[in-house]
Order: sequence, then C-alpha cells, then structure tokens
Amino acid sequence: MENSYVDLHVHTKYSDGAFTPEEAVRYAKKVGLTAISITDHDTTEGLPEAIKAGSELDIEVIPGVELSVAVQTSIEQEIHILGYFINWEDSFFQKKLKIFQKAREQRANQILEKLKKLGIIVDEKKLSEIVGVGVFGRLHFAKVLVETQVAKNINEVFNKYLGYGKPAYVPKLRLTPDEAIKMIISVGGVPILAHPHCNDITQNTIESLVKQGLKGIEVWHIKHTNSETEKLKKIAEKFEIISTGGSDCHGVMIKGMPAIMGTVKVSYEIVTELKKCRDNIDKVNTQLFA
Repeated sequence: MENSYVDLHVHTKYSDGAFTPEEAVRYAKKVGLTAISITDHDTTEGLPEAIKAGSELDIEVIPGVELSVAVQTSIEQEIHILGYFINWEDSFFQKKLKIFQKAREQRANQILEKLKKLGIIVDEKKLSEIVGVGVFGRLHFAKVLVETQVAKNINEVFNKYLGYGKPAYVPKLRLTPDEAIKMIISVGGVPILAHPHCNDITQNTIESLVKQGLKGIEVWHIKHTNSETEKLKKIAEKFEIISTGGSDCHGVMIKGMPAIMGTVKVSYEIVTELKKCRDNIDKVNTQLFA
C-alpha cells in the first residue's frame, strides 16, 4: 500500500488511554491512517470493540498488547514488550493477563497508602471514574492529582511522587524478558521492544533480547529524537530484526489539543514485514505442537 501510514502503538480506556476503542479507530480514520494496533497494558479487553469498528470504517486493527518486563539495565528497571498479531482469545494467555490485572489493583492500594502518608488523600471515587473499565495505572493517579490541584500537570506528579525512586512509587508485577517473549510467541504474536530510548536500553540489552526471541524494536516513537531514531535503525539492521513505530497515543491528554495518533510517520510496509514474521512464527508453532 503505497503512501499508506499506520500507528502501531495506541492505548484505550481499557488501560491508561482516554479514547474508547471505537474512538481510537475513528480518530485513525480522521487522520488518514490505514491501520492501527491497540496495545493496551496487560489487557486485550478493548480489542473486540476496536476490531468491529475497524471493519465498519475500513481501518485494519492489529490485535496487540504491551507487557511490562523486569530488567536491571533500564532507568526504571523495566522495559515494555509489545506483542503484535496475538491470538488474544487464547484461554491460557488470558489467565496470565488476569494475574497482572489483579496485581495492578493491589499496586493501586499500595500507592494510595503511600500518598496518604505524604498527606495526600486521593479522591477514590474520582479515581474509579477515571479508571473506568480499564486496569489501574500511575497515569490514572496523575490525572486525579492534577484535577484536584495537588499538582499543575502530569509531569509534575511523576517527578514529585510517582516516578521511579519517588516517595509514592510502587513497582509493578513484571515478567522476565524470556517469559514475555515466549508468552507472545506462544499465541502466534510478534514480540517487539517498545520505546528503547525512553528506558535507556543499551545495544547489549537489545542483543540479549534478540537471542531470547525478540523480533524487532520500536524505532519510530514520539519521544525519540532524530539521532536516536537513526541509531536504533542501525541496531535493527545489525541484528536483522524489524524496525517498527508508533506514537504511543493515549488519546486527548490536554483539553483542546489534538491526540498524537499518526504524528509518527510509519509506513504500511512495516505491517507487511510483521505479517511475514507472524507467518514464520505460526509455522514453527505448528511444527512444535503438531
């Protein structure tokens, strides 16, 4: 598809985004995209609605997920692995996700307690309204603290309270890199390292992940500078893995400002590469479980 663009990193209300899945698809149509991937944190609950809307609006919706992985070589001692073209209805896969969703609820209670000790009483009713159908995340807390004027903006909340090493920070339950990569591959998905430079991931770490089965890295991202993008492209070429990209859109985050979906230009050719990789994974899985 010549001159067709995609956004392979989109969040909805089912994790920490502001769009419903249908709104995300409609926005993709509005900004002229051909395809998007819904990559909510630890959940695939938004996929049925998104796929239905995509069918109606002629937007290809690639089923995805974003998993948190523990590593010692990143800023927050974690990285994120995206899974594309996953068989998201697989029962074992869903059981695993439910464990992490439950852990997010427990983490939310711990954050509430830490904020209380700092003299910050969170409006739990407002928090529940913001979380809605989604799974608890730090961004939900940040939105509440901004709305209740504890902080001026979301960045201030993370810098003062919720960022790594800050007084209300609580680590998530996380997979090992090997577990996350195998979990995605086991359901026919293509594992991709999300926003490497946002987590200060080194080339050595990427090489280690490739040896464990990683199939690509997110080269194009809203927070990557041009020089960082070029560096990541060379790393992907060196290890002969796929270069992907996406905006990491969370919907309209500031009232009156447009969403960032589609602002990172990613060619549809990347989707074609991902599909080839998916087909190869399917062949291997078929041979293993035949």
